[in-house]
Amino acid sequence: MVDDSHIYELEFPSPSIEHNDGTGPVLLHGLEGFADAGHAVSIVTNHLRESLETELVASFAVDELIDYRSRRPPMTFVSDHFSSYDKPELSLYAVKDLEGTPFLLLAGLEPDFKWEKFTAAVQVLAERFGVSQSVGLSAIPMAVPHTRPLGVIGHASDPGKVPASERLGSEVQVPGSASALLELRMGQNGFDARGFSVHVPHYLSQSPYPAAALRLLASVAEVTGISVPLQALEESARTIAEQVDEQLAGNDEAAAVVHALENQYDLTHRGDSAPSLLESGQELPSGDELGAEFERFLAEQATGNDDDEPGGPGNDQGQR
Repeated sequence: MVDDSHIYELEFPSPSIEHNDGTGPVLLHGLEGFADAGHAVSIVTNHLRESLETELVASFAVDELIDYRSRRPPMTFVSDHFSSYDKPELSLYAVKDLEGTPFLLLAGLEPDFKWEKFTAAVQVLAERFGVSQSVGLSAIPMAVPHTRPLGVIGHASDPGKVPASERLGSEVQVPGSASALLELRMGQNGFDARGFSVHVPHYLSQSPYPAAALRLLASVAEVTGISVPLQALEESARTIAEQVDEQLAGNDEAAAVVHALENQYDLTHRGDSAPSLLESGQELPSGDELGAEFERFLAEQATGNDDDEPGGPGNDQGQR
C-alpha cells in the first residue's frame, strides 16, 4: 500500500504497536549522515534492530530522497561481473524492548532532498500510530578527551524538560539536518519532541565509538523508560578504549594532546576560570593545531578499523 505522498510504502498488515496501558509509542529517530560522529547513531540503530524483536512498518522511497553520487552505495564485483548491490535504506520499524514495550524506530540514511516532504510524511505516520513522544539522536565532534565522561546536549520542544546540565547555555547557528528539522516540525505541530546530541572526542570522530552510543541510549532510557540490552556495547566500548590507550602509550605527542584536553576538561568541570568548551565564540582545536604527529596517529586509527566493528563503514561525517 503506497501513501498518496509517494514517499513511503506501508507494510500490510501493519504490526501492532499498542501499549498495554493505552498510551502511544515513542518514536526514536536516528539518521546516518552529517551528525553521526563516531558512527554513534548508526551503532545505536543497528544495535536496537539486531538485539530486539523488530518488524518493518514502512519503507521510504530512497530514489526520491538520496543523492547517490554524494554517498555512492557499495557494489560487489567478482572476476567479470557485478554480483550484488547494497541498496540504501530509510525505514520505520516497530521494536519491542526487553520488557515487551513497543516503540517506533526511524533509521537509515539522512535524506539529501525533500526534507519538508519527508518530515511531513513522518508526522503523518506518527499520528497514524498515536506517537506519544519523539526523540532524535545525533553525535557531534568536540574537543574533549576519551578518558572523561561524555557530555550530551539535550533539546526539546518544551525547554523546561531539559535539565541545566544538558543545556548549551548560548545561542549559536549550526548546520541543519533532516533529523533536527523533524524535531522542530514535530514540536511545532504539538508533539512532545526531544533530542540528544552526544559529544565525541574529535580525534576519534571518524572511527566507530560505541561509548557514545551507550551515552545516547542512557539518555533515551532516562526520558522514555525504554529498556535495551547493553552488554555487547559495553564490551565494545572497553575494547576501543583499550586500543586507543595502547596507541597513546607509544606516542608521546598524541598523549600530550590528550593530557591537555584532560586538563581543560577538569578545569571546566571544577568551575574554575577556564572557559567552557561549549561557550559561544570559542574555537575548537584544528587538526593543524594538534600537530602533524597527532594527525598521523589519527590516520592510523581511521585506517585500522575492520568493517565488522560496531557501526561499520559508511559514515560521511565531515564530508557534507
